[in-house]
Amino acid sequence: MEIANVFMQRAIELSKLGMQGGKGGPFGCVIVKDGKIVGEGYNQVTSNNDPTAHAEITAIRDACKKLQTFQLDGCEIYTSCEPCPMCLGAIYWARPDKIYFANTREDAQSIGFDDSFIYDEIPLAITARKIPMEQLNRDAAKLVFDEWNNKTDKIEY
Repeated sequence: MEIANVFMQRAIELSKLGMQGGKGGPFGCVIVKDGKIVGEGYNQVTSNNDPTAHAEITAIRDACKKLQTFQLDGCEIYTSCEPCPMCLGAIYWARPDKIYFANTREDAQSIGFDDSFIYDEIPLAITARKIPMEQLNRDAAKLVFDEWNNKTDKIEY
């Protein structure tokens, strides 16, 4: 079996383990670097009461902790389903080299995991979104941004 299939099979296995263990939805993920799994995760939304505990997020947290870094350069992500908008954003921030996925977002939608409303909201103007947004205290917050901009010992990311 091709090595990529082995890693994807592990992600699928994790999706089943988490689901059967009552941890959350049927999603699993592994992160690989130099041919070795450095992070694993499965959906834990309902068991942790954490809407951000998707498989990709938990795997990213696991890999970054083990690798002692906040970026996943040189890594590949194997996930049992096409990442949702939140996970896709987290993956882009983590900067892996490649993403492999099994099920599509349409497959997820067919079993009740529909992210289309988020995809629909993203391009809308702030005033047109379903959850109201209001800007407050920009001047005070901008001072902190200015301080960051002038900070000489910051770690860029």
